[in-house]
Amino acid sequence: MKKFRFTIGNKILAGFILVILFFAINAAVIVVTVNQNEEIIDKSSEVIEPTVSALKEFRLIIIRSKMLSTNWVYLQTNTEDKEALKLLHEVEYPDLKDELVSLKNSWEDESQKEMLDSIFQNMDIFLGVQQEIMTELVTFEDYEDPLKKFTMVELVESSIIPQTNALMDQIAELTATKEQEDTASDNLIQESSSRLSSITITLVAVITVISILIALYMSRSITNPINYIKEIILKLSSGELPEEKDRKFGNDEIGEMAVAVDKLVNGLKSTSYFAEDIGKGNYEASFEPLSENDVLGNALLDMRDNLKKVAEEDKMRSWATEGLARFGDILRRHQDNLEKLSDEIISNLVKYMKANQGGLFILNEDDKEDAHLNLTACYAWDKKKYLDQKIYEGEGLTGQAWLEKDTVYITEVPDEYVNITSGLGGANPKSILIVPLKVNDEVYGVIEVASFQIYEKFEIEFVEKIAESIASTISSVKINERTQKLLEESTELTEQMRSQEEEMRQNMEELQATQEEMQRNQRETEIREGIINATNVMLELDSSFTITSTNDLVKSTFGLGEDDLSGKRIDNFIENIEGLQDLKTNLMAGNVWSGAISFKNNRNEGVQLFVSAGPAEDISMEEKKYLLYCADVSQLN
Repeated sequence: MKKFRFTIGNKILAGFILVILFFAINAAVIVVTVNQNEEIIDKSSEVIEPTVSALKEFRLIIIRSKMLSTNWVYLQTNTEDKEALKLLHEVEYPDLKDELVSLKNSWEDESQKEMLDSIFQNMDIFLGVQQEIMTELVTFEDYEDPLKKFTMVELVESSIIPQTNALMDQIAELTATKEQEDTASDNLIQESSSRLSSITITLVAVITVISILIALYMSRSITNPINYIKEIILKLSSGELPEEKDRKFGNDEIGEMAVAVDKLVNGLKSTSYFAEDIGKGNYEASFEPLSENDVLGNALLDMRDNLKKVAEEDKMRSWATEGLARFGDILRRHQDNLEKLSDEIISNLVKYMKANQGGLFILNEDDKEDAHLNLTACYAWDKKKYLDQKIYEGEGLTGQAWLEKDTVYITEVPDEYVNITSGLGGANPKSILIVPLKVNDEVYGVIEVASFQIYEKFEIEFVEKIAESIASTISSVKINERTQKLLEESTELTEQMRSQEEEMRQNMEELQATQEEMQRNQRETEIREGIINATNVMLELDSSFTITSTNDLVKSTFGLGEDDLSGKRIDNFIENIEGLQDLKTNLMAGNVWSGAISFKNNRNEGVQLFVSAGPAEDISMEEKKYLLYCADVSQLN
């Protein structure tokens, strides 16, 4: 945001504006006071006075309604008063009520609104009593009825007159309140006018005093800065750079000239100091150019930044090249021992990265269904945490890096994830770097480093390059170990196959004899089943006791074919319920059951059968099935 320039012309203008401002304040006070008075007058004329007038008219309506309702009772033939009372009920009072409700919306006092609402409620009760009189006394017979006439007279004495007095008191109280508001409005207008006169006189006096003070200030603010600037210019003309002085300048043209000269002198001094620092190789030296258009200052900053960038890039390249050479030598020296290789890698990596802890996890795929990571080497790590523990794919940050085959780097480490300990205690690291060891998109392990420092991008990229070389070496070591193991297993397998060949020959002879015995047993079983099926009715049921299949004797025994029985519950064909229930209970419990049961044939006649039932012994079945063998014993009876 640009600072306001308080020039000499602005000072003069400000003086006139200040004087005009006070005049404007005076005018504003007058306008505000006049507007307030007009609002008070408008409120009085548009709300208070019409309200007082309406309330007075309300009183007259109440008095007239009392008189007209009384005449209704005592003067049977006075039709003019009766019509007047009807008109009052139907037109005059509703119109007056609407007017008062409209005025009430402009009242500020809630208690007055509640008082008016109470008056309306009482008035409605009052008019309700009059409506009762108007309804009861209509015809000549009504007036001649002594009981009805006495009741209406009593109603006038006990209700009309007391209610009239109560309503008159309420309206009188509300009218007095509104009249007091009218009087207060008049008093407020008089007080406002008197206050306006006092304010006007005070402002005129203030404006006069301020005008004199402004004139004196303008005279001094112009002459004093000019003398100071003259002294500075004389020193600059002789080649002297004046020393800084603790002096404040005005925000006008003269003050800006002095500030610009001081800024130029200080800028030249800081520029020379900055150039000396760059020459000494201090690329962290700070410098602020005089402005965005300071050619010399900006050129020096660009030169500093370029030199700093070149130095940092050279330092990063040297660091990465040295690290790759070191770890390349480690990988070449320990290709025959995976455990030694892991220890050398993690210890050297933690030291080279200036980390605090590290761990190397190798993928164990001996069991393809139980592939996991094992901690094979660590540095300053709480190894107890990982004893007998397997890290599976996707488990934790380490497992996630394995699953996604990508680097995981976090700077907000969860509590108790890992604790860097020393003789003085322990603390959470500031960063965790987890890099998968992968070659050709195949993961061979994961390397994890914890540190109190935050790593730069080039350091993470260095670890990723090292991880690829480590993965390649681990792959070679694993292949060599696997090849050696396969050779050993192949030799052992050959010996086993020779011994097993003779054993298989003997087993084949025994198997052939067993097959012949099974075939004989199967033929005997088929013969027995054929005899049973030829002499007994066979029914097969599912777990819900629904018939799923039958044999050919069903037709001759029941007169029903398999199509008539299949898909229907056996309950539909058994007459004695107790036998059926006993059959179901034993079958569901897995027991064999025998007993006599009466079945129904196609003519709905009972056929007595002796039933032997049990669960089907077939382990390939997904659900329970039951077999019923039934012998017809009805002919024996």
